[in-house]
Parts: sequence; C-alpha cells; structure tokens
Amino acid sequence: MGDTFGHRFRVTTFGESHGAGLGAVLDGVPPGLAIDWERVQEELDRRRPGQSRLTTPRSESDRPEVLSGMFEGVTTGTALALLFRNEDVDSSKYDDLKELYRPSHADFTYAARFGVRDHRGGGRASARETVARVAAGAIARQVLERELPGFECVAWVATVGDLEADVDPLTVTRAAVDATPVRCPDLAVASQMEALIGEVRKARDTIGGVVAVAVRGVPAGLGDPVFDKLDAELAHAAMGLPAAKGVEIGSGFAGTRMRGSAHNDAFIPRPGAPAASAGNAPGVATRTNHSGGIQGGISNGEPLLMRVAFKPVATIFQPQETVRTDGQPTVFAAKGRHDPCVLPRAVPIVEAMACLVVLDQWLRRPLRLATP
Repeated sequence: MGDTFGHRFRVTTFGESHGAGLGAVLDGVPPGLAIDWERVQEELDRRRPGQSRLTTPRSESDRPEVLSGMFEGVTTGTALALLFRNEDVDSSKYDDLKELYRPSHADFTYAARFGVRDHRGGGRASARETVARVAAGAIARQVLERELPGFECVAWVATVGDLEADVDPLTVTRAAVDATPVRCPDLAVASQMEALIGEVRKARDTIGGVVAVAVRGVPAGLGDPVFDKLDAELAHAAMGLPAAKGVEIGSGFAGTRMRGSAHNDAFIPRPGAPAASAGNAPGVATRTNHSGGIQGGISNGEPLLMRVAFKPVATIFQPQETVRTDGQPTVFAAKGRHDPCVLPRAVPIVEAMACLVVLDQWLRRPLRLATP
C-alpha cells in the first residue's frame, strides 16, 4: 500500500500523527554495523518540531526505540525495527474536521481511496511520518560513509518565495547550513528568508520554496537503465515527500533555455585517477555538471545535484471555503500547531531520501568479473 521504499535496502514506515507512535522497519542493513545513535539523533533533532520560532511548537523528543536487529552493539543483518512514541498529542484541535474536507489536504482523497480516514492531524498523510524516514536515512548515511570514503550529502534551503540564495554545491557544508534557523548558508539571504517567514506567519498564511541537495563522493556506475534510472529513483524519493511538487536534476528546467553546445558536459581527465583497467571505468571527470552527476540514468562520478520544490503548507489560519463530508458547502478556519514554512525541517528529510536511494543503488550494483 505504498509504505515501502527501496529494493536491496528496503524501508517500511508505519504509524499516524496522533496515534500511539510511528516507526520504521529496515531490511538490508549490513550485519556488523555499530550504529552511532548520537548521530542518528542529531538528524532527528534537525527534523523534529519545536526547534525554532520558524516551526510548529509541537514538542516531540523523537528518540528511537530499537525493537530488533541489534545484538551486542552491532546490527545482525536481520530486520532493524525502530519505534517513535508520540508524546505531545492534542487531537481536540481536529474534532471539528471530522465532518469536512480541508482545502489542499489529503482528507478527501484518502476518503476516496480507502472509504475511511484518520482526521487527527492528517493521520498517515501527516509530515510527522517523515521521522521514520530521517532515522532510516541517517543509518543509510553511516553505511555509505563506511563503504564510500569521501561520501557527503548536504542539503539546504535554496529559495523561500521569491528569495533565492547563492550557494556553491561543491563546497557547501553542514555547519554552514545549520548556522541559521532557516538552514540557508547564504547569511544575507537567510536573514531575509527568516523575516519573510515571520511576516507570513503574522498574516496567518504559509509560504513554499525549494530545497537543494548535493551528494558528493558517489562513484560512477550507479543506476539501472530504462525504468530504474538513478535520477528517476531520486525523483520518486523526493516526490514521495509531503508537500513536494517538483523535482529538478542538474540544470533542470533552466536547461531548456540553453543550447546543446552550452549544456553538454565536456569530459576531461580526472586528476590523480587511474586509467581504465579490469573492467573499471576510466579516470574521467566533466568540465561542467549540467547533468547533475547522472547521464543515461547512471552516475558519472560528479556530484549528484537535485532541487525539490515544496508548496506552501496547506493549513492556513484564515477562513476558507470547503465542503462537508455530506457535500454541503461550509467555511472554516484551521486551528492547531503547524509550520508556516516546511523548508527548514525538510532539509534533513531530503538528505535522508537521497541517502536511501544511493545506498539502495550501491547494494544493487552488478558484480563485474575481472578481465583474465
């Protein structure tokens, strides 16, 4: 029913925003991995609510309980199950939503799909579900760092409304991203973004924007032809996120305004890289990276570059027209605790999904025989 992601590294999430808790079951975690749970918690803290004045005030510790898959401090290779108990649940704010459909929410479509729906905080459609994805992505990151020396995955808020940051994807760091509450490493623009989000919140409205991510240290040769292309799977992962409405790889839509002579990424020798031998790819690089590190659906060794567009949060605190479950028109104004902008908390979520895709593709890579 759409709760599982991945092939060789499979993640199944479960739970609702106002249920007893949420969790994840991870299949394909290599045995013998000593997971650094403090680092996992750091990723969860970057996503959790109540972390700054730019986010919802809901207070959740988001501390994972390990139910299976660990023994004597290392992974066993069997299913790793994690549970996050909900601690700050107030469903009373949603009592008046039981008999109506909120505009641009999943209320009507879930009812159309299943015939029933959990109206408390959006139920399964709530962005709270992403706590499980972030935990899974944090574990995937640790496996990738062990397997691929030099692996890095850094995301940041690239735009809020019409404000756009100037960030170098080759050098941007986690520390620079986390230096501001809005998670934009361009300090001058970050302050403007924070002010804009504050203005929107005072107006009882919401605003959207773009999160960009750079994945560095990915070798050439990851991805499968045709349907399971690396860029297709990255797009699949990104578009499965709450409020995501668009994905760009590399130059994205801006590439449509270029000519091929300017857009093509010329190959050049990669300094210090060995020549092709024993079935390995030659030591090549590209002068530019309009392709976003992917050509023909397969990584070429350059940084993977992706941008994910997030719409404004659907919950606004202004009167809105809608209909009741019996089809009768009505007007309502939302109550409760909600983000005026999802972008700051979306940064670790986008990173998590990128790590899950890259690890899954790394584990799926074909074994090649050495040339005799």
